[in-house]
Amino acid sequence: MLKLIKKGAEADIYLTTWNNKKTILKIRKRKEYRNKILDNRIRTLRTIREATIISDVKTFGVNTPIVYFVDQNKSEIYMQFVSGKLVKDLPEKMITKICKKIGRMVGILHKNGVMHGDLTTSNFILASDKLVMLDFGLAQRTEKTEDHAIDLRLFKEVLNSAHVGIVNQAWSSFLQGYGAVVGNSTKDRVVLHVQVIEKRGRYANVV
Repeated sequence: MLKLIKKGAEADIYLTTWNNKKTILKIRKRKEYRNKILDNRIRTLRTIREATIISDVKTFGVNTPIVYFVDQNKSEIYMQFVSGKLVKDLPEKMITKICKKIGRMVGILHKNGVMHGDLTTSNFILASDKLVMLDFGLAQRTEKTEDHAIDLRLFKEVLNSAHVGIVNQAWSSFLQGYGAVVGNSTKDRVVLHVQVIEKRGRYANVV
């Protein structure tokens, strides 16, 4: 059984089975415009990095899917299927509350030198009472304030576009959780950098 559940620019996501368990299979796609040897190398390295970061993040105390198997030759990752509801589909009041937990999780990542790279409410799933962070395809190891600010800016943009009715409360809730982990001075520094990036974007649009 192999059922396509999501097509992405970098990878396709399938529902399948692994050792009789419902499993997610992520396959990084070939890029025809790239040299074949280079393409294979890039996809292999990104697959290994993603699987390693998913496992590392778990050791930080953040819930992520279990990685069952990595096929480096095919750039495939078999991982745990997490049953639950995506945060983006939850009632607004609940999203606002959960944003504090998301902020804490992101804070833990940043404190341990990891940038998620794709922070959206579609990449968090509420499984029973447990919040699980998904999709580390764009994650990387970085201590840079700029990179951490890019994470926060993307999440803020998602709130602005997908959750416009609760954007202020949800963002405030997120920052509360984030600051509780990284400390207020680090939080303020990153948020200041978010504003710098936003101004840069607005200026580029005007020009």
